Amino acid sequence: MRIAVVAPPVEPVPPPLYGGTERVVSNLTEELVRRGHDVTLFASGDSLTSARLVPCVPRALRLDPSSPDLMSATLFALGDVYKRVDEFDVVHNNADWFCFPFAELVSVPTLTTAHGRLDIPEIAYRYRRYAGHPLVSISVDQKRYLEGVNWVGTVHNGIDVSYFTPRAEPGRYLVFLGRISPEKGPEAAVEIAEATGMRLVVAAKVDPADRDYYEAIVAPLFRRSRLVEFVGEVTESEKNGLLGGAYAYLFPIDWPEPFGLTMVEAMATGTPVIAMRRGSVPEIVADGEVGFICDSTQEMIAAVERVPAIDRRACRRHVEDFFSASHMVDGYEAIYERLLRCRCAGAMHAAECTLAPRSLARVRGVQLLLGAASDAEVA
Repeated sequence: MRIAVVAPPVEPVPPPLYGGTERVVSNLTEELVRRGHDVTLFASGDSLTSARLVPCVPRALRLDPSSPDLMSATLFALGDVYKRVDEFDVVHNNADWFCFPFAELVSVPTLTTAHGRLDIPEIAYRYRRYAGHPLVSISVDQKRYLEGVNWVGTVHNGIDVSYFTPRAEPGRYLVFLGRISPEKGPEAAVEIAEATGMRLVVAAKVDPADRDYYEAIVAPLFRRSRLVEFVGEVTESEKNGLLGGAYAYLFPIDWPEPFGLTMVEAMATGTPVIAMRRGSVPEIVADGEVGFICDSTQEMIAAVERVPAIDRRACRRHVEDFFSASHMVDGYEAIYERLLRCRCAGAMHAAECTLAPRSLARVRGVQLLLGAASDAEVA
């Protein structure tokens, strides 16, 4: 299959530091190439891939002070994609809603994975404006915030499990990884560390939009606590060691997290997850088996004492069974094939193409219908 994969130009593919979407795009692209597909990746010029790379900008935007703005860079990149669209069987867009007007003008199907939050009205408007465009959610919870659009499947994100080193014995610290922002809950992470007396390692970036919050609230909190070690952004190899050496991974979010890749990465090293019951968390964490799902900070504090009951080998198996790159690409291949069958049948949109259900699967209590017409869940 000839597949164009479009990445956001914000980070390289794969990102050397923070960057969840671009990391998923890398895992997707490399696994598609491994399976023999002819893949062209539209991404920043400093990306590394075994696919054919078409550089959209010389360097990824976030760490390049001379870079163009995101909208300009993304629209120009999509212009390059759709000038060549007849070279592909399917376009897999991972750069948000910007492609919708382009995709409507061509016969080659475009599939868009919604990687971000969908509970904000202006975002919902953009998606509903092109309600027939085929969309994939990265969790079942994510799609419930946006009705009246063409959801053709849910595919959970996957990682290269072999990259993460499983650790049989727990470490002696808690870890918070990712991004400093109010919705990620760094204040709650400090509260948990103080209540349990355990050291907390915070490995996170601070975006310009969150700089005032960090300086006014989080940085003073870190300085006052003798238990907090703030190390900033970490590389992939540093992340592997940091997660694997932890006692538990804290995920005290206060927003509808669409996925939460760091939870999967932590479990791949064998480290249990203690998370708030928000967004996708119940789809990713098997409560009591690979970690604990909590409804308050106090419950998260209590869960720290229960961590020894978790088998770290079970955490690793859980990721291998449900969140590998191979499992993710199985889901996307099935959807690509459906879109192509719909195109051959002359259907305007994937929702118009009625296919018989292939199977039923139950994943951690969520029943998923694989291959049904417009609401297939692939997880």
